Amino acid sequence: MSPEFRKPAFEAKRPPPAAPITDNPGQRLEAMYLQIWATSMRELPFVNAALSVEAVGFRRWRSASICPSGTDTPAPTGEGEAASRSEPSGDWVGAVITPWFINLFLLPGGGNLWSDQRPGQRCHILFPVGPLEFIADHDPAAIIPSYQYCPLFAPPSQFASQAAARAAASAALEAMLVPPTVPDPRSSSGDVSAAKPDSARRAFLRRFARP
Repeated sequence: MSPEFRKPAFEAKRPPPAAPITDNPGQRLEAMYLQIWATSMRELPFVNAALSVEAVGFRRWRSASICPSGTDTPAPTGEGEAASRSEPSGDWVGAVITPWFINLFLLPGGGNLWSDQRPGQRCHILFPVGPLEFIADHDPAAIIPSYQYCPLFAPPSQFASQAAARAAASAALEAMLVPPTVPDPRSSSGDVSAAKPDSARRAFLRRFARP
């Protein structure tokens, strides 16, 4: 097949380079989605009225792990995760709860996870749990114009309370950022006590992680 037949019918324009966000973006994300909730989402039938807009657990993360081309093969990891946590700068990762979705988010912070992508483009980023697929979005009129997200629950109809949704979002972040524990083969109990939490983390994110 000729390469020209494999091109998508429509390809969004590449946005301008995103400026690094220097302060925690949680409050700005909340303001952005509260505005969307008030103006265009409140009356829709699939929203969960038990939930409200909340940014959860935003922190900087730095690791040489992004695939700028958006391919299925993650780039090789550079610096170790332990060293990454000590870096004073990095891109912002966290979760956002709204009445119509719960997503993981990646925002530019001057680190090496972020790369500018066209809206709708998918990119696979290697976190300690494994490579996760994020989708790029860009709205020049938004409070935060450029971001990338990994869908968790949409709509989040299974949650009866904000506390339950917050616990799920926090668990997803912990699963994404905490490296799996390798049991010590010399320990008779290590393969039991350490394996259960790691199995739970992998199971929680298995539909987002790509082998």
